[in-house]
Amino acid sequence: MKHLVKTALLLFVILPFSYGQVKSNLELIDIFNMEYVSDPQISPDGSRIIYVRNFKDVMTDKNLSNLWIVNFDGSNNRPLTIGNHNNFYPRWSRDGKKIIFKSNMADEKMKLYMMWMDTKETLPLTNTTEVPNNVTWSYDDKTLAFNMFVPKKHESIVKMPSKPEGAKWNTPPIYIDDMTYRGDGQGYLKSGNIQLFTLPIEGGTPRQLTFSKFDHGGPIWSKNNASLYFNANFHKPEEIEPLDGEIYQISLENGIIRPLTNRYGPDNNPVLSPSGTKIAYLGFDDKYQGYQITNLYIMNADGTNSELISQDFDRSIQNVNWSNDGKSLYFQYTDKGDDKLANITLAGKVSVITENLGGLSLGRPYNAASYSASNSNKFAYTLGGTEHPSDLGAADLKSSKRLTALNDDLFSFRNLGDVEEIWWESSFDKRKIQGWIVTPPNFDPSKKYPMILEIHGGPFLSYGSVYTAEIQAFAAAGYVVLYANPRGSTSYGEEFGNLIHHDYPNHDYDDLMSGVDAVIKKGFVDDKNLFVTGGSGGGVLTAWIVGKTDRFKAAVVAKPVINWYSFVLYADNVQFFSKYWFDKKPWEDPDSYIKRSPLSYVGNVTTPTMLLTGEQDFRTPIAESEQFYAALKLENVETAMVRIPGASHGIANRPSNLIGKLASILAWFEKYRDTE
Repeated sequence: MKHLVKTALLLFVILPFSYGQVKSNLELIDIFNMEYVSDPQISPDGSRIIYVRNFKDVMTDKNLSNLWIVNFDGSNNRPLTIGNHNNFYPRWSRDGKKIIFKSNMADEKMKLYMMWMDTKETLPLTNTTEVPNNVTWSYDDKTLAFNMFVPKKHESIVKMPSKPEGAKWNTPPIYIDDMTYRGDGQGYLKSGNIQLFTLPIEGGTPRQLTFSKFDHGGPIWSKNNASLYFNANFHKPEEIEPLDGEIYQISLENGIIRPLTNRYGPDNNPVLSPSGTKIAYLGFDDKYQGYQITNLYIMNADGTNSELISQDFDRSIQNVNWSNDGKSLYFQYTDKGDDKLANITLAGKVSVITENLGGLSLGRPYNAASYSASNSNKFAYTLGGTEHPSDLGAADLKSSKRLTALNDDLFSFRNLGDVEEIWWESSFDKRKIQGWIVTPPNFDPSKKYPMILEIHGGPFLSYGSVYTAEIQAFAAAGYVVLYANPRGSTSYGEEFGNLIHHDYPNHDYDDLMSGVDAVIKKGFVDDKNLFVTGGSGGGVLTAWIVGKTDRFKAAVVAKPVINWYSFVLYADNVQFFSKYWFDKKPWEDPDSYIKRSPLSYVGNVTTPTMLLTGEQDFRTPIAESEQFYAALKLENVETAMVRIPGASHGIANRPSNLIGKLASILAWFEKYRDTE
């Protein structure tokens, strides 16, 4: 009888949750429960995959990660590391018996570790003040090469007198004479340069190979382990020519550095062929265009006979790996909002291996993905999709499959908005523009919904068919959302990307307004309840839109450029923006800067407009938002400013910052939304 009572009680407890639970819409707090896969690394023989499993801690407000390992067929999925730490950057030894990875698991200090895959024994290899980057194994698996920042004392011409004993003075003046003296997400930069190092796998003291006043890119090994290949910009003045880099070779015996390329433009990311006789690398002839296609080149390992092999491929090439037979190469690229893994022969013929890479941008639906290749034509990649953040995918030359579903637990009781691809013609020149409509959960097409136009940044970036926590949050709040790739977006070729070259913002406005009209024509949007927002380049366009039209009930301008004149002199890449985004310096052509500045049209604004920026944003500094806020106040426009403390341009360096951003946008729109 007691047994029967216990069984009845057990059924009473379990059944409502197992069979009777009703799905509800996403809530902002759910962001803490969203996980995603990044940096999948397949073993050299293709039998196993190590991936980074990213998660968040609601109590400490941190983004955290652990390493997991799974067989290529999806079996035996288990953790390699555990705990609330950051474990990432796994890299297999060439024999597949060891890995290195980075972790702060010991004392919150980031170190380079090695793990033996048979016993899972782990050894810290470094205890340096700076963190090694771009770590690669030698061909005999005995030595590691990497690059790492080396600080140096910055001499000041300001000489302070000695203070009396016991006196409490302010910190001495900080003397700056570098062009690039601060970086977004980094703050004010320390003096020093990124140098090359080697380290035996037993650990110890890294051997510094370079000592120049230039930064050195990630190294790769020569086949005989006697030298390294790397990219760097040794051209003077390198601060004025930010993209003019070359491929170099350095001898480990005597430190002699020899250039292998010599043309104006960036040559980088060298990859050695299996035979050790060829080097593939990426780059382009710099034409000072806003958007330039990254091409694939091959040369002999001594730098001779460089050949462009992707001349007929009008998309930027990323993440190159040689096939094991040396007759072709693998790479990833983005085409019309979809990341793909492909193969290219030495004659330039491209074939797609698998699609739907992506999902690495949890907040907004940017195209971002990664993959790795084995020696057996097997691949591991981040699998994207509109219904989930990135999971782990595996593929060979015939098929592909999904190995993880990290968020099925969350989405088992949360509804998502449906995503539909849409194309329309721009009212300006009839060009085809791609976008995506996200409808609220339990959508009823016979009803009328408020709509948000959400605009991507860059401006030379692209959105795609991938999951987005931000836009799903808008849909969960009852909005139809349109996101799109107007002219200037990448993944449509060089000509389309450069339609905004020295002409941004301008007719991308027409593309976006035509998209809004196309969605309204579908019949389920209340055209009196339109809202607009965007961040970075999308913030520029949002501010531009409210200066051009009053059709939106409210707007949120996130981390924008408002005044190009001030931005070009105040952002963290002044040498780039003034040279590639404009034809001349501000004082040489002030009219062009003024004409393209949303601030110039503030007198037209009647739309209630919120400004939102991270206080530590050095890419589009908060002074840009403050200018527009002050101007709107002077024009008596309803406005507010939200400052995200401690946040850089990415804002979501802490999960609560992303939640704060979304809560602010939704609160502003709800304030003006007509709910009748």
